[in-house]
Amino acid sequence: MIEEELTSVKTDDSVISTNSNGDSEAFENTLRPKDFENYVGQAEVKGNLRVFCQAARKRKDPLDHTLFYGPPGLGKTTLSMILSHEMGTNLRMTAGPALEKPGDLAAILTNLQENDILFIDEIHRLRAPVEEILYSAMEDFAIDIVVGKGPSARTMRLNVPRFTLVGATTKASMLAGPLRDRFGHVERLRFYEVDEIQKIVERSAGILGIHIDEDAAHMLAKCARRTPRIANRLLRRMRDFAEILHQGKVTEKVVREGLESLSIDKKGLDHGDQMYLQALCEKFKGGPVGLSTIASAMGEEENTVEDMIEPFLIREGFLQKTPRGRLATESAFAHLGLEYKEYKEYKEYKEYKK
Repeated sequence: MIEEELTSVKTDDSVISTNSNGDSEAFENTLRPKDFENYVGQAEVKGNLRVFCQAARKRKDPLDHTLFYGPPGLGKTTLSMILSHEMGTNLRMTAGPALEKPGDLAAILTNLQENDILFIDEIHRLRAPVEEILYSAMEDFAIDIVVGKGPSARTMRLNVPRFTLVGATTKASMLAGPLRDRFGHVERLRFYEVDEIQKIVERSAGILGIHIDEDAAHMLAKCARRTPRIANRLLRRMRDFAEILHQGKVTEKVVREGLESLSIDKKGLDHGDQMYLQALCEKFKGGPVGLSTIASAMGEEENTVEDMIEPFLIREGFLQKTPRGRLATESAFAHLGLEYKEYKEYKEYKEYKK
């Protein structure tokens, strides 16, 4: 039943309770801030949402439907919980793939209370028939249900409580235009700065009772790819190394040795990223080289390389995609400690860009 897949979150001052599917989820929920005061980063988004919540409470109206989009791990689910806390309402949580039939969504909507918040993660993965139910629910707070089959089928209109839909997606471009246009607030979450990640690491360490040095927290923050979820995961691993090998305290030495054991370098590149750069810079002299060729050299699937490895390398300035193929930048050679030579193809590409 779809009801079993939902998570109900209370919005009082107690610890947030969810139906966890494992230790990892419980760990994440423990570290989630419950209000704007404890939420680090995303200052512009946080400021806007605080105003919107205050205005809605003043008018005694439900918050406008809100869409969060951006890369995974930046706090979309956490913000939905904070909105529920700020509005003093219940939060019902589900995911796009879990809603298989229009009846699944109808069951959820009709069981909501006035001003409740419905959070749908990965909303871009909603099936078209389910998505169409949302259109009238979001605008008119009513849904149309088809009863019966064949010539005797008829449409029945059901009113639903006034609610707020909060959607989260990592692929906003895959959202249908009519659905995207029905959101009153659309907020893009950005990557965090190193000092913001450091504050998150120190806050998480305090919650978990981990003793961590300021230098260790800073080093960990620099390797977290500017993503809180990765920072918290690395902190958990450093706790393991510290407890077993270093008397329980996370120091700069513990972080350095722990990251080395995990094959993560000072820029946050993991083993796959390093293999990619080494293949591109050493085997192919910096490129240009095609995706299939470099994937074969690494022994990885093309989709894995393109979706999981290349985005971070491009964002950090180690890689460029050109019409002729992938090219390593000067920063990539410097990171590997190799001599950089500006190849003819790269010069031509720079001239082409001008």
